[in-house]
Amino acid sequence: MKTLEDLLPRQAAIVGCGDVGQRVARRLRALGGEVTAIARHPPDMPGLLPLACDLDREPPDLPQPLVFWFAPPPASGDEDPRLRRWLDTRPPARRIVYISTSGVYGDCGGRWIDEDEPARPLSARAHRRLNAEALLWEHAAAGECEVMVLRVPGIYGPGRLPRERLQQGLPVVREEESPYTNRIHAEDLAQAALHAAAWGRPGRVYNVADGQPTTMCDYFTRCAALLGLPPPPQVSMEEARQRFTPAMWSFMEESKRLRTERLRGELRFTPAYPDLASGLPACF
Repeated sequence: MKTLEDLLPRQAAIVGCGDVGQRVARRLRALGGEVTAIARHPPDMPGLLPLACDLDREPPDLPQPLVFWFAPPPASGDEDPRLRRWLDTRPPARRIVYISTSGVYGDCGGRWIDEDEPARPLSARAHRRLNAEALLWEHAAAGECEVMVLRVPGIYGPGRLPRERLQQGLPVVREEESPYTNRIHAEDLAQAALHAAAWGRPGRVYNVADGQPTTMCDYFTRCAALLGLPPPPQVSMEEARQRFTPAMWSFMEESKRLRTERLRGELRFTPAYPDLASGLPACF
């Protein structure tokens, strides 16, 4: 059976090489790969080829056969002009792994859903991600590239916990009304991205989550306990509507549970942190 090292090309580029991108880069380097890190301020990591680039001005020239596109769309509008500019003006890579969001599904009333669930985005950020997906599918249909889309929920890991929010004592929706949310540890997301590059089927969408959704209330309460902070106060959904910021409230409007059979089967992926009970302690 072929391994990641057998299947991954020697050269790869990571566009938007932030926290998750650097985790992917370390894995690629450990496999002997040559990695170009593209960001406005590329990380200073041993063995990486940094390329400073402002995606709002000039799309990068990427000759590598494999590109991980982790750069987010702009914070406004309904489209992703950064990705469009690169696809329209530069020859796309042979194989592209794109990180999208499970937010494109919108609110599913807490149901279990798989990748065949229709996209019904509610938030502007989810609309932008769906637009980016459409751009990639358009170029893939023209035979220009192979695309795998990873639909990702909340990412947690070292340095990615809601410490400040918990220190401020901000409330959460009480457990009995709290929507379902899905999570993935940053290390698992990085590994899943490699598996998508190696075993992903062109034209496929993959839900990337640990497969053990919990409520938002449960997540914040667990984090508080591990951080040594008081549990957040719980309020009703109606009170939360009045007190939460628009950004925070947008997460309350969606409830879904992601199925991950395709991730585990086609991508041969098993998370190192299959639930919050194992993943959260590893953040410290």
